[in-house]
Amino acid sequence: MKKAAALGLDIGSVSTKGVILDKDNRVLASEYTATEGDPIWAAKRILQSLRKQLPDEITIRTVGTTGSGRKLIGAMVGAGAVKNEITAHAVGAISRRPQVRTILEIGGQDSKIILIENGVVTDYAMNSLCAAGTGAFLSSQAKRMGLSVDKLGEAATRSQSPAKIAARCTVFAESDLVHKAQAGHNKDDLIAGLCRAVVGNYLNNVGKGKRIRGPVVFQGGVSKNKGVIEAFQAELGEEIHVDADSHLMGAIGAAILSRSAASDTAFDFGVAEVGYRTGAQECAGCANNCEIVMFFQNETLLDSWGARCDRGLRPRTPA
Repeated sequence: MKKAAALGLDIGSVSTKGVILDKDNRVLASEYTATEGDPIWAAKRILQSLRKQLPDEITIRTVGTTGSGRKLIGAMVGAGAVKNEITAHAVGAISRRPQVRTILEIGGQDSKIILIENGVVTDYAMNSLCAAGTGAFLSSQAKRMGLSVDKLGEAATRSQSPAKIAARCTVFAESDLVHKAQAGHNKDDLIAGLCRAVVGNYLNNVGKGKRIRGPVVFQGGVSKNKGVIEAFQAELGEEIHVDADSHLMGAIGAAILSRSAASDTAFDFGVAEVGYRTGAQECAGCANNCEIVMFFQNETLLDSWGARCDRGLRPRTPA
């Protein structure tokens, strides 16, 4: 008899993550890929990889999605649980560290802080406006200095005198980096200063007014950067816990949450081989003129969303 497992997908604007968990929340398979502006393509790629990794004795019984593309990909895979990022990241973190009280999360284009008491989310904040506190900013600056992203943390830890970089926004930070480089600061010190600037921006914007208490967990793609971890520890005076799967926590949380919607039918990985497309039309049912987004599997309408009332006509399949 095959053993049941749960599938979780986290579809972000920069990266898409997928995991398969056994009944004890151990990761049986995982994948991480760039979204590249095409969440359908990214989800397909994730599913194809997970299918190759999955042991023969395992069958997927529940599916959950989270992230900015959760509704779109949730319709594609028939997800039983479609959850927001706050809930998914909190559940993922608690599954690994039950006593966690603060979650710091920095992704590709946004960041968030989640406060938890006794396993319950009590407060949170998100920031998606200023790119200076995100992974995309670190990536762009690393490229400009001729470094790969995975080398940033290593360079920062070698610094003996981190440069002071303005952290208010990307424009000021980039200008300051150029000025400091021309003034003679070495690359390691510039990178360390950049990591501190990201942390300063995060704490001044996302964490402003929040009481950060340990245990503190750091999640998201940027959590793999040792320079940023050290900068958080220096600023907060707290040990920063980073799980081996910290970049997958949203997907892990989505998989765990999916178990509340168990299915008697095994998940079919064949959905990764089917054609999908989206379409949009303006509804004329009322003065709202809502833009209805439609999601098709081949020519079959799977789902639609965007209406703010129920007076509009059902979306029609475009000719």
